[in-house]
Amino acid sequence: MKALRSKGGVLTLENVARPERDNEALVRVLASGICNTDLEIVRGYAGFSGTIGHEFVGVVEKADYAPDIVGKRVVGEINAGCGQCELCRSGDPRHCPVRTVLGIVGRDGCHAEFLTLPTRNLIEVPPTIAEDEAVFAEPLAAAFGITEQVAINPDTRVAVIGDGKLGLLCAMVLAVKTSSICVVGRHRSKLAIAQDAGIEGVMADRAASLGRVFDVVVEASGSESGFASAVELVKPRGKIVLKSTFHGSPTWPASRIVVDEITIVGSRCGRFGPALELLAAKQIPVRRLISDEFSLTDGLAAMNRAGEKGVLKVLLRMT
Repeated sequence: MKALRSKGGVLTLENVARPERDNEALVRVLASGICNTDLEIVRGYAGFSGTIGHEFVGVVEKADYAPDIVGKRVVGEINAGCGQCELCRSGDPRHCPVRTVLGIVGRDGCHAEFLTLPTRNLIEVPPTIAEDEAVFAEPLAAAFGITEQVAINPDTRVAVIGDGKLGLLCAMVLAVKTSSICVVGRHRSKLAIAQDAGIEGVMADRAASLGRVFDVVVEASGSESGFASAVELVKPRGKIVLKSTFHGSPTWPASRIVVDEITIVGSRCGRFGPALELLAAKQIPVRRLISDEFSLTDGLAAMNRAGEKGVLKVLLRMT
């Protein structure tokens, strides 16, 4: 099969053996989405070598221990736990100490014609959700995951730093919970997407004028300047949610965090169930975030396109 692979900072499209893991389902990938994490992995993030990609929709081709799911259209939770530790037994392998993570840690990913995952990781996609919408299940789940960690009520004041695909998804999801929300970004065209969804858009050079009034600030730009803006916007005893991953060692104003008693929350993966419910209800206009589509055979060009300034989601089609 064809697969888009990274090794030592070099990205290649290769012909490799079809994956096979004991007790796991074989999934034929229909489409996948290129994430900023994929771009960072090629730059050295996580030290990963192998097939990249973790956002996908596919069809189950083989599942020896769950034959009822064969032929079903599915998305997949990206963390595969050991199944034995306390976290896994509780049904949440996202922090299993020996977990593998699709296309990120110890497990080949989805920018390929086939992948494998445990059947417990697979969730059937409702027929009302199209392929290009289903690809957003993983990043949408990550955005919704904020609400697992931080209470967002109708009167919670929220600012999202970053108008990229993740920032816009976070804003759209949190707008379901509160009407007091704005997105701070650098691109008028991207802020217009938020505004079309009823969310206030603010250019970054005007952010300081908003004041330190926000209960929760979500940093989704993946930049040191974004974190600095978050500190300037969050009110004392407020919460900053760090949502982006990037390769580097950021600096941060420790004294300010201590004096203002600011809580910093790291937020990574979320549950797929709520994300699929939002997609099925057409509450999140994810198609507005698609900038381009490529065939897997043009995967190198697709990754270059995804890395261009101003580009949002780039999809890969496997056929």
